[in-house]
Formats: sequence, structure tokens, C-alpha cells
Amino acid sequence: MTTPAPFGSWRTPLTADAIVADVKGLQDLRSHNGILYWLETRPKEQGRTVLMARDPAGALREVTPAPYNLRSRVHEYGGGAYLPCDAGIFFVNFTDQRVYRITGERIEPITNDDVHLRFADLCWDPRRNRVIAVTEQHQAEAEPVNRLQAFGLDEDAQACTLTTLHEGHDFYAAPRISPDGRSLAFVCWDHPNMPWDGSQLIRMSITESGEPADEIIVAGGATESILQPEWQGDDALLFLADGNGFWNLYRYDSSGLYCVLEDGVDYGAPPWVFGMRHYVVVGAQHVVASRNGPEAELVLIDTRSRFATPMANMIGATSHASLVKWGERVCCIAENPTRLPAIVGYPLDGGDAVILQEAGHAPIESAYISRAEHLTFPTRDRATAFANFYAPCNPHHEPPPNSRPPLLVMSHGGPTGAAARGLNLRIQYYTSRGWAVVDVDYRGSSGYGRAYRDALNGKWGILDVTDCEDVVRHLADEGRIDPDRVAIRGGSAGGYTTLAALTLSPELPTARRRTFRAGASHYGIGDLNALARDTHKFESHYLHTLLGDQAALDSRSPINHVDQLDCPVIFFQGSDDKIVPPNQSQLMVAALRNKGIPVAYLEFPGEGHGFRRADNIVRALEAEYQFFCRIFEIEPAEQLTTLEIENL
Repeated sequence: MTTPAPFGSWRTPLTADAIVADVKGLQDLRSHNGILYWLETRPKEQGRTVLMARDPAGALREVTPAPYNLRSRVHEYGGGAYLPCDAGIFFVNFTDQRVYRITGERIEPITNDDVHLRFADLCWDPRRNRVIAVTEQHQAEAEPVNRLQAFGLDEDAQACTLTTLHEGHDFYAAPRISPDGRSLAFVCWDHPNMPWDGSQLIRMSITESGEPADEIIVAGGATESILQPEWQGDDALLFLADGNGFWNLYRYDSSGLYCVLEDGVDYGAPPWVFGMRHYVVVGAQHVVASRNGPEAELVLIDTRSRFATPMANMIGATSHASLVKWGERVCCIAENPTRLPAIVGYPLDGGDAVILQEAGHAPIESAYISRAEHLTFPTRDRATAFANFYAPCNPHHEPPPNSRPPLLVMSHGGPTGAAARGLNLRIQYYTSRGWAVVDVDYRGSSGYGRAYRDALNGKWGILDVTDCEDVVRHLADEGRIDPDRVAIRGGSAGGYTTLAALTLSPELPTARRRTFRAGASHYGIGDLNALARDTHKFESHYLHTLLGDQAALDSRSPINHVDQLDCPVIFFQGSDDKIVPPNQSQLMVAALRNKGIPVAYLEFPGEGHGFRRADNIVRALEAEYQFFCRIFEIEPAEQLTTLEIENL
């Protein structure tokens, strides 16, 4: 039996509390000596990140007890924060950014207590009994300095000294020592590039005493991006490069440099964090790689014959990340349309995939789950853009005749991010209540090749906005949504797209109907000039690529066009955000308040760029939904904590 009820107000068992009740984040798989390791982020423990381990028999254990919290702050986004090896397990503790070592039951600090020094992307050099890492030295009144440095295992932790292996570039990543210890490969790049714009792969000799010697540039440059160098034996160096327009696999050895497999899809993704692994070496000439085509798949690639064989995907995964070899399996973190992310093992002999660990159990039956429909839609400038559309889905409700659902448009961050097709409980929170949701892969998104990613350069705040508008027009023309009840939301760079879409920048066509009637900005950018002054080193020149010049920073800053902003907005902000500081949201809130436009502002103490604590995640989700319901005069499906909305 179904009960008639207006779109947007359907009753559902998927509450905000249920979304965080038994859900953990899974990331950064590693293996060593038969043990599989991963990081587990726990919203119920204030967002603490814990190192977990699983032995071949299936026994699980928590390796790092409270209060240890494994997170690096290099580039602020971190990654590569732990390393299991023969000398123990090394990890970066978030609170003090020191490197610690675990040996047996003992946990001890290895690096000095320098509050201005950070570590990431740890690499073990067994020949010299030392750790190689990317370091970031912060200093007063100057930009942080990034280097490749090594430190040995001195008995006296306070005497630990750093040896510089390479410096002079603005950024470093992915140090990888060859099996014989005689060569070090790494990636570096310089302002104004981001690593997906252009970077270099360097191979450097290491002397017996551990000193750097001669070096060569293997590949890359100002307009070619290099990802994930890995050694296949002592002399063969593998990596991903996008010189042909897509991140494909390359090999460099005594015979020269060549593309292992020319393919018109990406095998990599923008490295916003350290330690991303899109492929794994499984033998003297074979790797298993994640192919991000229309259907995600793992492929076994022969690097010499240059032939690829698809591996069985028995669990219907929509993506594979953090690949690692564990015994006779390749393990990865896989997403699925109807279940939460899981660590999955794929046997190398072609057997069935096995789920080894899940992020939790979906707190909703499959009948309530709306599956992504991949859209290809035309844009106003006669190009093509992409999105994932989710229709309302609830087996116990039906809408009144001839009615259409409200639409929530989602603009992802980055802006080089991408709309995933795995189960997203925040999307299901809306669709199970009778909303439609569209997650937009506007131009600039990854997963469609370099040309699509680069299309946003110089056009940020223009093409991302018009693509979000055009998908609404496309859905309205097909009669699938109510064009008079459309809201937009986004976080970080997606928050900027949200605010830019609501302020109607002068660089956008003026003779157009307003598409969005409400918005939600999660730690979004309102003042581009303030961001250019305040943001961290990693992205300090990014705006020049995305916008072009100072005039664009002025003309496309939403704060400069609040006179055109005449629809309600809710803002969410972390008090400790170092990437988009709180003043960004506060300036926009003040402007709306002064204009008498409905506005709400929620700031969460102790949170940074993104919310990790369960209670804050719940509050943000419920407040956003309640805000949109009140603006669109929809009766919420359940009783929610009162939200204060000014000027309403």
C-alpha cells in the first residue's frame, strides 16, 4: 500500500542520525608481512582516524588507540599518513604532526617536537634503515618550504635529524625507493601549477651512504601531469601521465619510455591528497589498474606485451580506489550503488571477489534507494556536460497527480572533483523524502579526460554555473522536476559555484530567468580576493589558473554582487578551516542580513574544511533540509531541531 503525499515531505526510515550511527570512512589500504591495513574515520569519535589491521584468518584489531589520530596536514589535505614496514609502523599524529613508531605494544615519537614541521607520503628505505618523507616547514611571514627529507631511527628520539634529499621545487610527492635502494623516484611541481596541470617525474641515484647523486627528468613538464610512480623491479619505472589527453600507464626502462596502453579513459584522478594508488604492481610484468570508463572495472595489464584483460566485477562496483596486493589478491576500496563502501579482495586467479570489510551497513532497505542515472546533456554554448540524476524513491508514498518534485542541484568541490555513483546516504536522505537530486559533473570535473578538465581554466564561475543551470533546464524540459522549486548546494569550491550561481555575475548573460530559488553553501568561497590572501600554499596560485587575472577575481567574487542576490541562503562553516576561513561565510551572511533576505548561519567549533564529528554532520544535514522545506513551503517528514532563519 502507498500513501499519497506531496513530493518532498515523504516519511522515510533514513534519518540523519541513522546516516552516521554505524558508518565509518575507509581509506588508504596498505599491506605488509601478510597483514592488510587501512585507515578508518569515525564520526562517533569526533572524527578520529584509526589504523586498523586484518590478518589472513580474518581477525581484526585496532592498531592505534585513542587519543592517537592519524592525519597529516601537509597541503592541509594530507594523505600518506602511515607506513607499515620491517622496522615497525610509522604514522603521523594529527595533534602534533610528529611521526610516531609502533613496535609491538610500544608507541613512541620519532621526530622532534617542532610544531612548524609536517610530514606526509612516508616511504621506507630498508638499505639505510630510514624513512623518506615529504616535509613542509612552516615559517612566520613567509611561504612554507616543501622538501624531500629522510630521518633515521636514532635511539634518542630527540636527536633525530633530517637529511635533505631534494629541495628547490615548490612541491613534492610520491617518493619511491627502488628495490635495490640505489634509485629514488618522485614527483615535483612549481607554482602556478597544481599537480594535475603539470608536474615532473625525477629519477635520482642514491649513494651507498644515502646521499643524492645524479638525476634525470623521466617525464612531465608544465603541461603534462604525472601520477603515482612505482618500481617494477630495480630498473623499470611505471607511472601515469596525461600527455595523450588521459591519465594512461607508462613504463620507463633500459629500452626507453613508452605508453603501456593507449586508452581514451582516465586511469587516475587529481591528487588532492597524498598516497592515492590507482594501480598496483602484482608481478615482474603485470599490474592491476582501475579503469574509470563508463563502467568502472579492474584490468590486468601486461606491461611488456601491452595487453589488458578485464577482471571479474562480482559486486557491481562503481569505482575502485587505493589498490594494494595482499597475498594472492588485489584489494581495493570499492563503491556500490546499493551498499556502503567496502574493502574488496579480487583473487588474481580470476575467482569471485570477496568483501573483507564494510564501512557499515546501509540504514535503509534497497526499495528506498534511488540509483544514479548518468546524464549527458547539451549546454547553451553547444558543448556537452554530464551529471548523475536521482529520481524520488519511496515504496510507501506516491505524489499527487500531475505534480513534479523539487530538485536539489549538487555542485562538487575541487573544482576538479567528480560526482560519484556509489551509495551516497546524503542524496538518499533527500530522494527518500520525495526530492529529485542531480549531482553535476560540470566542465572542469575529472573522469572525462584532460580537455574536459581544462575547459574550466579561466572560466570558473561561468561554465560551472551555466552547466548547473543547463541541467535544470534539461530536466525541466523533460518534465522530470518542478522548475519553480530548485535549490543548489555545494561545499568548498562547490560552495563557490553555489554562491556564483545565486549572485548572477555580470560576466554571465543578464537576460535569463533565475534558475535557483534557494542555496546552501558549505564552507564556500564568497570573496575570491580574500581567499587569494588567506588560503594555504598548495592552492595559493590556483585562482590564477581558474580565473585568469585580477579583474576576474573582482568581477566573479559573489561578495561583490550581493545587490543581485535575492534568494535565501544557508551557510555552514568550520571555525578552524584554514583553506576557506570563516570570514568568507561571515561576509556573505552580513550582506544578506543587511538586505533583509532570509539567511541562516551555522558555525561548528573545532571543525576544519569539512565536518568530521557525528553531531555536526547530523545538524548540518537536518538544518539544510529544514531550510529548503521552509523556503519551498514543504512540511518536513519529521520533527526537527528548530532552525533560526533571519528575515523570514
